[in-house]
Amino acid sequence: MRKKLTGLVTSDKMNKSLRVEIKRLYRHARYGKIVRDKTVCHVHDEANAAREGDVVEIIESRPRSKMKRWELIRVVKTAED
Repeated sequence: MRKKLTGLVTSDKMNKSLRVEIKRLYRHARYGKIVRDKTVCHVHDEANAAREGDVVEIIESRPRSKMKRWELIRVVKTAED
């Protein structure tokens, strides 16, 4: 089963590629404090459909390059200009 994630596009400057941040909250193991963290995924976008600020759904895929391991499924919400 391939993983599906939802995140925010932070960069669309590359051709057919996006930089997507997935934010998460978790409790620190020792101190118990709630910690904010983010995961950065480089995503393949064949049609250059998404723009910076969009919320997108991505899925795991075969390695496309050194860093790209995800594909764009759909744009959930477009950025408001």
